[in-house]
Amino acid sequence: MPFIFHRINFPYFWYTDKGSAATGQMKASNANSVRTVLSTGCRWTKTEYNVINDMISAARTNKLVLVLEVHDTTGYGEQAGACTLAHAVNCWVGMKNSLVGNEKHVIINIGNEPYGNVNTAAWTADTKAAIQTLRSAGLRHTIMVDAPNWGQDWSGTMRTNAAGVFTADPLRNTIFSVHMYGVYTTASSINAYISAFVNAKLPLVVGEFANTFQGSSVAYGTVMSNSKARVNGYMAWSWFGNNGVDAPLDLVNNFNPSSPTTWGSLLFKDLTTAKPSTLF
Repeated sequence: MPFIFHRINFPYFWYTDKGSAATGQMKASNANSVRTVLSTGCRWTKTEYNVINDMISAARTNKLVLVLEVHDTTGYGEQAGACTLAHAVNCWVGMKNSLVGNEKHVIINIGNEPYGNVNTAAWTADTKAAIQTLRSAGLRHTIMVDAPNWGQDWSGTMRTNAAGVFTADPLRNTIFSVHMYGVYTTASSINAYISAFVNAKLPLVVGEFANTFQGSSVAYGTVMSNSKARVNGYMAWSWFGNNGVDAPLDLVNNFNPSSPTTWGSLLFKDLTTAKPSTLF
């Protein structure tokens, strides 16, 4: 059977001192995996390799599949200071010694939301090139690729070109990730997007979502049910640390797993159905 992600995102880069404890707490909430924010040094201070080793160790100890993602690419082309996928790939290759040997437990999410809403047509060629560079460097992990349009793919760029990107991976071991926020306020919009990947027989995960987004309701129940039943599951954003209009996206209050937010209570109820990876 395929692995179905019941995952929580953790903004590690901004809260490095909380990572170890939070990993165990997320496991205790019944998550079977965690997606962790890293920085290459392009936009924020670089996450050092010894820290990555510690993350991998903590995830394996807690029997969690670990998705490592480079966050500096967020909104490239629209967000000032954002980095290219090629820059992110160079970072992944640089941390190869930390990654090799963990192919069954670590997924490489090349770059978070790697394009904003500008020049999204370049996403396809850039993503193919990134995958092929990682494979040429000897990285055989499952690769995860985020959609453009700040991850939401409202332009359909990833949906339309996913088959070509998948076949560009010589190992055919790439999974697609869409972030479902304000573009996905209705069940029909979610079902239509997921159906496109089901019909194409391509792997898909909802890499980020919440019950609301900046004042708009998200059809989170449909995200949960359909992503589990029809594709490869979901990853909720995020444990704690959101600010301003995004504060409702926190799952717990002040890193306290005994104090879930409204969003956290909804998610933790659904996590009761999660199944751990058989790799453990």
